[in-house]
Amino acid sequence: MLNFQRPRAAALAMAAALFTLPGPATAAETFVVDTPHSEAAFQVRHFVTKVRGRFNDFGGTILVDRANPAASSVELKINAASLDTAHAGRDKHLRSADFFDVEKHPEITFRSSQIVPRGQDRYDVTGTFTLHGVTREITVPVTFLGFMGSGPGEKAGFSADFTLDRKDYGIVWNRVLDTGGAVLGDEVFISVNVEANPPKPPPPATPATR
Repeated sequence: MLNFQRPRAAALAMAAALFTLPGPATAAETFVVDTPHSEAAFQVRHFVTKVRGRFNDFGGTILVDRANPAASSVELKINAASLDTAHAGRDKHLRSADFFDVEKHPEITFRSSQIVPRGQDRYDVTGTFTLHGVTREITVPVTFLGFMGSGPGEKAGFSADFTLDRKDYGIVWNRVLDTGGAVLGDEVFISVNVEANPPKPPPPATPATR
């Protein structure tokens, strides 16, 4: 669940994401999300505590213009059915029409349209975010964590923490208690951490046999 806008919701969104930085370079460079070393996680209030979950299947592409961060961009996709809260029964309910309705809405997506620097290694990334069949323009606060390595082994890191209101995306299921209050909170806290690498070169073509 990811909203990436509203001051308090400033976001697998994914949504994951993510996405610009300083440094010397002359053109945009492509980085792809290294999913095993990245995270798209969420948590929501359940009664008086919080339940945590994550998405296990997601990816994306980040175009980084080191000389002009505002010219950078990001596109992320999350497989909604890959949600995992470490409880099979709860995960089944979350995948149902009461929540993500993954059969009708299999993907959560974010595509940036504007990046604005907001201080040292911090950026506001605005774009279109789609969840549960609802598309909204949102702004995600992103922190650039730095580069490490060089060449094809170079890595870039990004993080984003924000909240969303699930009702903004038509996810409204709840249950009112006889004693007052509701089982679930409306606000969902999102944490996206991305490690990204240059794309791997395609494998060499296999010589045709005669």
